[in-house]
Amino acid sequence: MSFEPNSITWLFVAARRLAGLALLVLVLASPATAANDDPAARTLHTWYRLVLELVRHTPTYSPPVASRSFAYTGVAVYEAVAGGPAPMKTLAGRVNGLSALPARDPAAAYSEAIIINSAMSVAVRHFFSNTGPTGQRAMDAMEEKLSEKAGQGIAPDVAERSRSYGEDIARHIIEWSAGDGGAVVENMGFPYEYDLKPGKANWVPTSTVRQQQVPLLPGWGSNRPFAMPQGNACPLPAPPAYSEEPGSQFHNEAMEVYETVRNITDEQKLIARFWSDDPMLSPTPPGHWISIAWQLLEEDGADASRSAEAMALIGVALADSFIGCWHTKFEYDLLRPVTYIRRVIDPAFEPLLITPPFPEYPSGHSTQSGAAAQVLTVLFGKERAFTDRTHEDDGMPGRSFPNFWAAANEAGISRLYGGIHFRAAIDRGLDQGRCIGDFAAALKAGN
Repeated sequence: MSFEPNSITWLFVAARRLAGLALLVLVLASPATAANDDPAARTLHTWYRLVLELVRHTPTYSPPVASRSFAYTGVAVYEAVAGGPAPMKTLAGRVNGLSALPARDPAAAYSEAIIINSAMSVAVRHFFSNTGPTGQRAMDAMEEKLSEKAGQGIAPDVAERSRSYGEDIARHIIEWSAGDGGAVVENMGFPYEYDLKPGKANWVPTSTVRQQQVPLLPGWGSNRPFAMPQGNACPLPAPPAYSEEPGSQFHNEAMEVYETVRNITDEQKLIARFWSDDPMLSPTPPGHWISIAWQLLEEDGADASRSAEAMALIGVALADSFIGCWHTKFEYDLLRPVTYIRRVIDPAFEPLLITPPFPEYPSGHSTQSGAAAQVLTVLFGKERAFTDRTHEDDGMPGRSFPNFWAAANEAGISRLYGGIHFRAAIDRGLDQGRCIGDFAAALKAGN
């Protein structure tokens, strides 16, 4: 059984979720959307709850593309808050290519909630512009309802000044984003022309879908990163040498995948499904970690400045992790387990999950989970226990972890249970994520 939907299922589920977005806006705009009484924090959390729904049904939002949008949205709201009384240092000059942002009038009054609402409205409309008509209406309704709430009791001149400032911040971030190499995604990320590399060890398509006869986003590793200096800042050694010889490391790793899938336990199936995070059925893998962060922020009753910092840092870590991972994937261009196992071990092999359409090494789940775990550890502490309830609304119970790295390790190994990654790609992907996460964590105020 596979947990990744086919295209017909995607459309059905997307339509079902879209129909509920109007109701979702009414729910999210209610007063009880954050754990404290800070209007700015409530406004920010409410927008992110909508974002996590929007990413579920925006067709071009594969995990790398989604991570980019999370990063720019996070930086936008961070800068909107950093310009005020919160003790936050601007990211201008500390992330690649970001110039000084518009400044507030030091002699004038502002509303933090209105600034956040304005900045998020402009940023979300831009970075989630590919969503459908119902998503567009949801954004319109969200802006209207939150503008009304944030403006209560605020003088008209303060409200207008705050709205304009938030918009200016978001537009500055949008302009900065245009030159990173990932602003335009054609054909859902599949190139119209691509020459597959010859050789038994190299990636070949694993899907019969015509579009997926070429790999997803082969140039993504060349995009401008945020915190790490370049896409290859956290390189990995080569994967185990390709071999069809029994007893070789490569063959042994393939046998591990094969035997695991053949003898899969119910718990391993649950883990594979919990972390699968398929596009259009979930907030995607990076959205899963954004969801975890918000669960903790809400639990802590975090204020707007702490919440904005968390969204910026984890967004940057996730976006950089996909750039770094994709750089390595296309450096080594390794075939997937299903290709090798059917060729060498068992032609009838069926993995638990559908194999994604791009090279195997390293695991994207591992790299992004390691990066997220590293940042969340800095933000919340290395022994912060938590229960991840990301998929409770989808009928899956929450899973509890003693710390963030326990969750990251489970997310990584879930891909072996699913039959789509070798052990080396999982373990080394986590190492790569730790390295990438360190660059993002260094942006934290005081580090």
